[in-house]
Amino acid sequence: MRVSASRWIIRLHAERRRNLQLLVSVFLLAAWGVVLLAFRLYWMGNKPPNFSNSDNPAADSPSLLTRALTFLYLPAVNAWLLLCPDTLSFDWSMDALPLVRSLADWRNVHSAAFYATLLVLSWVGLGLPFRPSAASPARGKESNGKAHHPAVTNGKLAATTNGNGYHGSDQDHGSSESEHSPSMENGTKKPAAQAAAVTAAAPRTSLPTTENVLVFSLGLMAVPFLPATNLFFYVGFVVAERVLYIPSMGFCLLVAVGMRALYIRLRRRSSKSLVLYGGAALVVLFGIKTVLRNQDWQNEEMLYRSGITVNPAKAWGNLGNVLKNQGKMAEAERAYRNALYYRRNMADMLYNLGLLLQENNKFSEALHYYKLAIGSRPTLASAYLNTGIILMNQGRADEAKRTFLTCADIPDENLKDPHAHKSSVTSCLYNLGKLLHEQGNQEEALSVFKEAIQKMPKQFAPQSLYNMMGEAYMRLNKLAEAEHWYRESLRAKPDHIPAHLTYGKLLAMTGQKAEAERYFLKAIQLDPTKGNCYMHYGQFLLEESRLLEAAGMAEKAARLDSGEFDVVFSAAHMLRQASLNDAAEKYYGQAASLRPNYPAALMNLGAILHLNGKLQEAEANYLRALELKPDDSITQSNLRKLWNIMEKQGLRTMAP
Repeated sequence: MRVSASRWIIRLHAERRRNLQLLVSVFLLAAWGVVLLAFRLYWMGNKPPNFSNSDNPAADSPSLLTRALTFLYLPAVNAWLLLCPDTLSFDWSMDALPLVRSLADWRNVHSAAFYATLLVLSWVGLGLPFRPSAASPARGKESNGKAHHPAVTNGKLAATTNGNGYHGSDQDHGSSESEHSPSMENGTKKPAAQAAAVTAAAPRTSLPTTENVLVFSLGLMAVPFLPATNLFFYVGFVVAERVLYIPSMGFCLLVAVGMRALYIRLRRRSSKSLVLYGGAALVVLFGIKTVLRNQDWQNEEMLYRSGITVNPAKAWGNLGNVLKNQGKMAEAERAYRNALYYRRNMADMLYNLGLLLQENNKFSEALHYYKLAIGSRPTLASAYLNTGIILMNQGRADEAKRTFLTCADIPDENLKDPHAHKSSVTSCLYNLGKLLHEQGNQEEALSVFKEAIQKMPKQFAPQSLYNMMGEAYMRLNKLAEAEHWYRESLRAKPDHIPAHLTYGKLLAMTGQKAEAERYFLKAIQLDPTKGNCYMHYGQFLLEESRLLEAAGMAEKAARLDSGEFDVVFSAAHMLRQASLNDAAEKYYGQAASLRPNYPAALMNLGAILHLNGKLQEAEANYLRALELKPDDSITQSNLRKLWNIMEKQGLRTMAP
């Protein structure tokens, strides 16, 4: 009796230790979960995620009946995917699963069948009498399907001493010596206490009961899946393979325990073999399905193509992004248009198509799709940004200003991606300030730049914004403030080339020539293929009267950026300053071909032709320049001088 009490106390202490360890583990796991959740909320701007109605259409439905029936149906869909994963997709949003809107929908039968099965399994696992875990299928304890109860001796419960069915009492009434006698050592019986200790120390090798495994399987299936049920809060998806990873473990255990129970209850060898062969076939078939599905996940293109049959709008849209990144612009455009065929109001897809068209210089079409994207989602700041840039480049300054200002006034609430939104708003303000700066409104530009600095998110790269601040202060002749912002730009990005060039110009203005030249050369070193760097250095050399060096920099710049009008035009001017008129003529001609309707380019080409003695060609360019700008006094004066020369040479009879 003392031995039994001692063992009971020892087991009680051991159980308490295990429970304490379990509680500590659960507490640490919960604490770590809270930390991760807090970090995620902080990263999202201390706001919960905001999902669009296409991510989870049921959550956005105004009908309580629709929401309830659909949310009841979704677990049945997930259970079917576990049972028969014949159709899988990377995304089930939008209309991939139509809403269950009425009780007459036949899919409610699936929901009812699922919950009925779940109820039966729960009743089997929790409602049947308790079976001790000592039952061992190897000894046939479960083969007859009867419940096992502790042995009774003289109306009292016997104390169980081991995991193999041995029952003992204080006096061992009714015990069979052949079954329950202590083991012999050297022909002598061991005392009862020693026998009990040996038996208690023996390892427990029995399997858990069917009911225990069933409860564990159902728990493993249900508990991890609860956050995805929309029961506690709405989630941003309809069905997702990732939320079934852990529940699939419980499902596999459920299948295994069912096959185990069936195998035990069958008596015929052929029936048992059939269960084994069925299990093996199940493993092989699911293994083949896994291999086939893994092929879909080899790369993004294959994954999105595999989802076209389930969710064509989303799959075509994502496929368009992949094809665009691969440089397959025509295929990407077709993919975007296919996506819009299935769902016309997808703001992201309208924006992506507009961006593709803009990159292919189809600006009118791009503007059309940007406006459609804004109409579908008025808070899409990136669409405002690109619309404003196109309008600004087309010379529609007033429209561009209104677009940028509208973008800046969008409230930062209920946004799908707050960080991307804030970056786009900051870029809108930057471009608005740049436009005002180019128009000579420096004070207004500075006000806009300061607003952009206040609104910019942490991940925004500020070097260009700081550099423009410096340029605005420089135009206002506030050189100390300009130097401060140039240095801030270089501190934000030490290899920012525009800041090297603008800061070099400031140093040259303040007489720090050697330091200025160092910054120009550093800019060239950072990117030797950028013609603009050579052009700025050439202008510095020109101001220092180092004409031949300046001409060399100008020609390098024009060769590298032969398609940039400003670079080519400036190179021609610098070559003319260095009296290299033949080279200047070449680049003035190139500049005029880049902008054939730009009066200044035609006038300067006429002037260099005039100097080089090509009088008739010079006349043609002067006249063309005057057609575009009739009141230009310099062109009129040059043309009169040209006609005087032509009259003297007999090339023209009289001047008008």
